[in-house]
Amino acid sequence: MNILSYNPGHDGAIVHIKDGRLMFSIESEKDSHYRYSALSIPHVLDAIGEIGELPNVICTGGWWPVDHHEFLFGSLRNSGYRGIHPKHAIIQSGRFFKGKVDYFSSSHERSHILCAFGMSTLPKGTPFYALVWEGVIGAFYEIDSEFNITLLGDVLQQPGNRYGMLYGLADPTFPKDGPYPRQTDAGKLMALASFSQRSEPTPDERKLLRFLLDGPYRKLSDYEDINCAPHLNAGVDNPEFRNFAGIYSDAIFEVFYQFAETNMRKELPLVIAGGCGLNCDWNSKWVGTGLFSEVFVPPVANDSGSAIGTAIDAQLHFTHDPKIDWNVYSGLSFQEQGVIDASKYDIYEPNVTQIADILASGLIVAWVSGKYEIGPRALGNRSILAAPFRNANRIRLNQIKQREQFRPIAPTCLREDAATLFGCNHDSPHMLYTFQTNTDVLPAVTHVNRTARIQTVTPDDNEMLYDLLTAFKQRTGHGVLCNTSLNFNGKGCINNIVDLDAYTLQHGLDGFVLEGRAYMNKSSKLYQEYRRSSSKLPRSASLQPNAA
Repeated sequence: MNILSYNPGHDGAIVHIKDGRLMFSIESEKDSHYRYSALSIPHVLDAIGEIGELPNVICTGGWWPVDHHEFLFGSLRNSGYRGIHPKHAIIQSGRFFKGKVDYFSSSHERSHILCAFGMSTLPKGTPFYALVWEGVIGAFYEIDSEFNITLLGDVLQQPGNRYGMLYGLADPTFPKDGPYPRQTDAGKLMALASFSQRSEPTPDERKLLRFLLDGPYRKLSDYEDINCAPHLNAGVDNPEFRNFAGIYSDAIFEVFYQFAETNMRKELPLVIAGGCGLNCDWNSKWVGTGLFSEVFVPPVANDSGSAIGTAIDAQLHFTHDPKIDWNVYSGLSFQEQGVIDASKYDIYEPNVTQIADILASGLIVAWVSGKYEIGPRALGNRSILAAPFRNANRIRLNQIKQREQFRPIAPTCLREDAATLFGCNHDSPHMLYTFQTNTDVLPAVTHVNRTARIQTVTPDDNEMLYDLLTAFKQRTGHGVLCNTSLNFNGKGCINNIVDLDAYTLQHGLDGFVLEGRAYMNKSSKLYQEYRRSSSKLPRSASLQPNAA
């Protein structure tokens, strides 16, 4: 079965699944488009250009009804946002390039559940629990061996929006009568919560907590005494606001935990979906509860996985199979077409030992390899890499990325070193959980509360990155590097040579490595110092700077 699927809202993506295998997921924000973008015609054309034959099924993810603020007009081929039963699906016969095709649409709610289960290692027919928590939905479900979904409870309306709204309380630039938080605010609050050094709210904070968590979702301006609210316009650097950010984060988790402890006692597996599934602290807390036999979070827990989920739902409908084979590196290949000024670079064909030495010497480089990662996390194919031994590298990385200094930098780590350095004795390849750092030698990737959001790497996960980490360990004694996403601020990952060249020169990278070839930035003082002092850049003819 050949399925083409897309989701119509923010975090747009178009997906191809063929005979139960994910062939690609093209995400709208990638290739330097704005974060959270909806699907555009160029992305659809890219997808059509990638498929080798006409699809049997075209899927449209469910979205809001016609009167919702995001859409002026609706579609007879779109299912709605909520709905857990197959009867809510819309199935119609149609035409595509004059060929016959079935059109399929099921709810946004189902797309999250199907995405999480379909991408998990749980076999078909396994009973399980699901948690969908995102901007709007905050609910638990039980799914039986026949894939009948039972809603256990709508635990909290709009958990993601409630969470992100707190950031706007302290941020003077956020209008307090704004109905929704900015899409970036939840991720920033997640970083700030890790700075919290206090677990008990003050009386005024308790009153604010009740407003934020009890009853329907409301604007900040609806608070009865907003002008006297604690932390109002205090600034996100305010220590007491950061304390409250942690208290608030724990309070939201506690609402869901109390429901789970009371109502979910079967020790089934739990799959997690929705944008809140990108909160690594919460994911680790779910593992730590001991309520579930295992916990799985897909790397596309947010709406970027909705198109995958709808395609899996269509596959379930037509073949009775909700499982797919997939790889996290299922985006598009890097586009090298384009003109750059090669005279601005020294260009080498180094081995991984030489690249490891460049990084160990304090240089910061972009690392581009293969197809880009699906989901919002950089996992070594569109990354910026640096040595983790100096906090100055964390500061410089945030400067390069033009973002706030409270934002943490994640480590990528050899799987065999993860237990010793981070207490992680299992695979964690998608950077979705936090672990306690067990050493003081990695300050650039250790957050203020001594946690780290690690990515473990094996040869099967990412062979090129594994080889680099191995060489870096041989050079430094530690198989760990700083790993942060290669992107312009507010945009998805870079995926073409022109943008990569502009980013390197404008943002002050020391160079980039593209499919093993190193382009070292001649204007970088660090690179020039390294070149003068190092013997690790061989002078043989095959390794002399080349013409691009």
